[in-house]
Amino acid sequence: MKIGVLFDMDGTILDTIQDLTDSTNAALAHFGYPTRTVKEVCSFIGNGAWRLIRGAVPEDTTDTQVDAVLKYYQQYYKTHCQIKTKPYDGILEGMADLNGEFALAIVSNKPDAAVKALADQYFPGMFALGETPDCPRKPAPDMLYRAMKELGVEQCIYVGDSEVDVLTAKNAGVPCLSVTWGFREIPELEAAGARYYCHETEKLPEMIRKIAGEVYGQ
Repeated sequence: MKIGVLFDMDGTILDTIQDLTDSTNAALAHFGYPTRTVKEVCSFIGNGAWRLIRGAVPEDTTDTQVDAVLKYYQQYYKTHCQIKTKPYDGILEGMADLNGEFALAIVSNKPDAAVKALADQYFPGMFALGETPDCPRKPAPDMLYRAMKELGVEQCIYVGDSEVDVLTAKNAGVPCLSVTWGFREIPELEAAGARYYCHETEKLPEMIRKIAGEVYGQ
């Protein structure tokens, strides 16, 4: 039976940080809040858009105010998510190498509309799922289960760049391949229990095949 390979989006297959930072700062500036650096925005990413904005606004900001900033951010990012974003070097070639041998999909805590728009642009035809009201976001395993059902697979490997992805894979009972070119440092991944690492995009297919052999005997 074919194995599924599910990919996180931000920091894993797409370098989205400039558009995320620009959109976050546009929302913050609109409400008169101080803007954030790229490094700061990196640290806020991984647990959905609300957590991103909650981290970006001043600590004494109320949840009601966060909701207002979030609404502005979501509308802004929806029309500015494809300005500076691009695939990491070697990703498109790696995905093409894996396609057919594995069933591929994208699972992200980004808003679903942005995930689908970016997937349509860079990975046309691939199933892509973002944050939706009816499916608990990562690290809950539900999004992975939904993608696996859509692909028709019972076994999968999850590929991501953050501790959230490591925990998501653990909660779903599947192996995780942690890439190190994304938004988290290796110590953060290690602390979350990461086991498999990929340090170069060119080695992504090799590492996925290695995990498939070790875990699933493929």
